[in-house]
Amino acid sequence: MSDKKVISQSELLMIANHIIQDHDDYIEGMRTDSVEEKEGVLVFKGNYFLDDNGLPTPKTTAVFNMFKYLAHHLSKEFTLES
Repeated sequence: MSDKKVISQSELLMIANHIIQDHDDYIEGMRTDSVEEKEGVLVFKGNYFLDDNGLPTPKTTAVFNMFKYLAHHLSKEFTLES
């Protein structure tokens, strides 16, 4: 049995974006706009700050690391409602 709290996508996105804005590595415009759950892991998505050719920029790594941080910490606590 899981001790995870069942939560809606919209509630989880609100929590995740609050965490992002309060984090030391926050970059202006960084936010998550979708989340899904795959095999118990929450996967966050949003703007990756790619350049005009679709290639990564220095900000891309920061966004990737932030979404990984969210997945690592929030997946322990929450599961998406069906």
